[in-house]
Amino acid sequence: MKKLKHRIFEIINKAENGDRASSIFDWTIMILIALSILTIILDSFQSIHDRFQTVFQVFEVITVIVFTLEYILRIWTADLLYPDAKHPRLKYCFSFMAIIDLLAILPFYLPFFSADLRFLRMMRLFRLFRLLRVFKLGRYFEALHVIVKVIRSSGPQLIMSVVICFFVMLFSAIIMYEVENPVQPEQFPNVISSLWWAICTLTTVGYGDVYPITVVGRFFASVISLVGIGIIAIPTGIIAAGFNQVISNENGKDSIETMPDEELLVLQGKVNKQLSKRGYVSIVSKTENQDMEANEKS
Repeated sequence: MKKLKHRIFEIINKAENGDRASSIFDWTIMILIALSILTIILDSFQSIHDRFQTVFQVFEVITVIVFTLEYILRIWTADLLYPDAKHPRLKYCFSFMAIIDLLAILPFYLPFFSADLRFLRMMRLFRLFRLLRVFKLGRYFEALHVIVKVIRSSGPQLIMSVVICFFVMLFSAIIMYEVENPVQPEQFPNVISSLWWAICTLTTVGYGDVYPITVVGRFFASVISLVGIGIIAIPTGIIAAGFNQVISNENGKDSIETMPDEELLVLQGKVNKQLSKRGYVSIVSKTENQDMEANEKS
């Protein structure tokens, strides 16, 4: 049973070189995800929906069965994924990819729990969760792993930049409300309504449905528009710096692995020199000294 469990774990996780069964499983899941998204798009056309509704429903049942089995197997083998965790299955269930897996199949099962018409109307909104299946592809593409790694490492800075953006928008909305409300009470009736204008202006969208007409309002709008360019650049710069750091780290690992022996020895010497300056003794040096002492005794 343990061998079977370990083999299933190898198959349902990203394929290693030479593992044909795992590779077939990966490609099957990726093709099902792509076809599932395609059926959602095609089903939005009324003529196609009327003609192939039964086909789409059968395909949806098949994909949900496959994704459900995959979800159950991943929970079952979670102790191999998190061998050091106290509750590996619970840890997996609350992981990002597990939540995506659950939300991707949840809309199919929810109608079985209630026949209330209001609940069934809400199900049309829950069906949007099926689009989350595209995020399941993150298991199979290293580029998506890099994006997640960048966002995770830059999380505190991104959160702070979002907080700054929010306060700048709120401050802009309050200013425009105070300036424009006496002249345009319909367009700027309160701060919340003015926030719509602030969001459009700071994000440089500028729909033009709401705009200031006073001289003071136009002056502040010009300043806020210029500030918006810088505000939008903050998270962009943070993410760009994160990508640069992650890619540099990855290239550094690759360069060390492919480095010739002579260059590795030179690098080792530099590292040992820096360690000795900081009061450390390298493991290699200790081993060499022990070998020299053993040779002298013999």
